[in-house]
Amino acid sequence: MKKYPHVVILGRMNVGKSTLFNRLSKKIKSITLDFEGVTRDTLSDTVTVDNTTFVLTDTAGISYKKEQDPLAEASRQKALEALEKADLVLFVIDGVAGIVPQDREISALIRSSGKPTILVINKADTNAARDNYYECLQLGYKDHVLVSAEHGLSINGLLDMIIAHLPSHQAVVQEDDRGCRVVLLGKPNVGKSSLLNALLAKERALVSPVPGTTREPIVENITFYNENILLADTAGVRKKSAVSGDLENIMVKSTMQSLKHSDIVLLIIDGSEHKIADQELKLAFYAFEHQYKALIIVMNKHDLVTDLSKKDLDFSLEKYKHLIDKVPLISISCKTGKNIGKIIPLVNEVWKRYTAQFDGLLLYRLFTAQLQKTPLMHAKMPLLVYEVYPISTRPLTICLVVNESEWFGSSECAFFENILRREYDLEGVPVRFVIRKRKPKTP
Repeated sequence: MKKYPHVVILGRMNVGKSTLFNRLSKKIKSITLDFEGVTRDTLSDTVTVDNTTFVLTDTAGISYKKEQDPLAEASRQKALEALEKADLVLFVIDGVAGIVPQDREISALIRSSGKPTILVINKADTNAARDNYYECLQLGYKDHVLVSAEHGLSINGLLDMIIAHLPSHQAVVQEDDRGCRVVLLGKPNVGKSSLLNALLAKERALVSPVPGTTREPIVENITFYNENILLADTAGVRKKSAVSGDLENIMVKSTMQSLKHSDIVLLIIDGSEHKIADQELKLAFYAFEHQYKALIIVMNKHDLVTDLSKKDLDFSLEKYKHLIDKVPLISISCKTGKNIGKIIPLVNEVWKRYTAQFDGLLLYRLFTAQLQKTPLMHAKMPLLVYEVYPISTRPLTICLVVNESEWFGSSECAFFENILRREYDLEGVPVRFVIRKRKPKTP
């Protein structure tokens, strides 16, 4: 894993830090709403501009003094840890408000760290910010820029200043070489952040018994046998009827966006409940059958229950049982560490299956041999397969060239999928079929 310079966005609450992060980040997005305390944890993305690559980190509003609220204090400590790691600080202030006492306190904190700093005066699209520009310069930073994070004004100038502070010609990570993206998904308060911390062997994510502590995807890298694995913790997904307010709606959308950009989903379940609930089954079904993501079910809180297997679980929806038979299940305890060491090796096994290459000729022989034993019929007419070839991996996508494409529905595709699963180890891996009718031969 290459080490890139760290650029950290700091400032008091509600000055536009997350909006600036979203403007500079291409892939990961921070939640932005017009009230204080939306961002609680640090959020990072790798950004490449010209020949320079750096890790950009958004932070919660930093306070000079210790907070009384434990969660707010934990957020403050995360921001201070980010400052310690920073190679360059983007100190953001609200140009409309001008300099307030808390800005001066944070400025003193940054100066005591000795980190190179760019003063970013936000909201350049307003007359007030332009009027307060020279007042803001009283903070004494040589490098400063007046921007509008919301509208993109002077962002290129800010990027030029960032690049000037960092080493150039950093190796760029190609998207195709990004490795495996793993997302932790589940209801609120089932232990997703605790699992992330356990896998990383550090307190990366804030953990609290209060549901909704995690609000944005938290992304970290693990290297396992030279494989780069990107782990993303997400906000808990509740039933739609339980979601209220702008913040929760955005949290759910952010989580589902992380799911769409993932390769493997770790669905975290509260094992002490001895069942997979309706909402969790729907999440699993959506990830596996609709988004074609590899899936592992992780039963947390092993310390509260005996070993669980699939046959011990009470399924709230009978129609999803076939899905559970296709995916691995592991019982863990974030509290005691039970089986935590087995998760990344299991992820690696599923990743190898998810990226496996298949030979089209062998698949053709396999499918046609089974059709001879068990013919498929439609209105007394046989369903014929003339050609089979893999289109892609991640997910495994197979094209069937057939006599009549409209005769091949979900049950027929399930027939071929079952043949595949009997012949190959595809546990945890979805299979997608593309059906095409054979073109008539030209004379």
